[in-house]
Amino acid sequence: MATLIAPSNHSPQEDAEALRKAFEGWGTDENTVIVILGHRTVYQRQQIRRAYEEIYQEDLVKRLESEIKGDFEKAVYRWILEPADRDAVLINVVIRSGKNYNVIVEIASILSPEELFAVRRAYLHRYKHSLEEDVAAHTSGHLRQLLLGLVTSFRYVGDEINPKLAQSEAEILHDAVKEKKGSYEEAIRVLTTRSKIQLVATFNRYREIHGTSISKKLVDEGSDEFQLALYTVIRATNDPIKYYEKVLRNSIKKVGTDEDALTRVVVSRAEKDLQIISDVYYKRNSVLLEHAIAKETSGDYKKFLLTLLGKED
Repeated sequence: MATLIAPSNHSPQEDAEALRKAFEGWGTDENTVIVILGHRTVYQRQQIRRAYEEIYQEDLVKRLESEIKGDFEKAVYRWILEPADRDAVLINVVIRSGKNYNVIVEIASILSPEELFAVRRAYLHRYKHSLEEDVAAHTSGHLRQLLLGLVTSFRYVGDEINPKLAQSEAEILHDAVKEKKGSYEEAIRVLTTRSKIQLVATFNRYREIHGTSISKKLVDEGSDEFQLALYTVIRATNDPIKYYEKVLRNSIKKVGTDEDALTRVVVSRAEKDLQIISDVYYKRNSVLLEHAIAKETSGDYKKFLLTLLGKED
């Protein structure tokens, strides 16, 4: 269930004109930016972008970048992009920084095959080289194998499950992940080629056989990037809602808020399932998500995130 509150009817031209007026004068009227863009669907936002460019011969995204700053600007920028383009940008940031490859794992594990293909196409259009080319050039070893397998996968999306396969591949994952005596290549093959419903069946069979979840104690303080990526693909595939709740919890509770992670989840899920994630957050933490966010953020950034949550500051 989405949290975004948007009108069924709006005028892209009027919104574009109101935004232009908000940019004029000595300072930007950030509240107008929040009220308009924070209450528009992805389709409506693209309409506004086209109307703004037609009227003023100027790219609205570039104008926003010059008018607002900091975490607020980053959140608005990522919100106004189409989802596939947004994910392409998020992935490129990771590749350029060489940090937090879990974001790539998250995107590739949770999106549908069609959505992931759209991200690859958007990446190619934006950066003039392929996503897999950049992943291969900036990673190595088992991490490279896992990431390439994930981003190039086009999985079966039906509801058929092979119980015998779940049994055998639960043992393959156990040997590779828990006992560390098997082949990581085999674990990568399983995690990057099987359908999500088949993988969930495998994870459930693992729990039945070994009495614990496959992700339990998979990572510790000495874990490397590859082990963290394995953990992420398992958690994100097995239960995306609980996965996102944990990302939010960690982003808020850590010393110094992780604004990148907080923004990523709120912006990417506000039109999808953020209300469900918020409900799970409350059950897990006994604190409303909007209260937690309001406590850890401030200013226009806080107002914008709360607007996307359907909660006015």
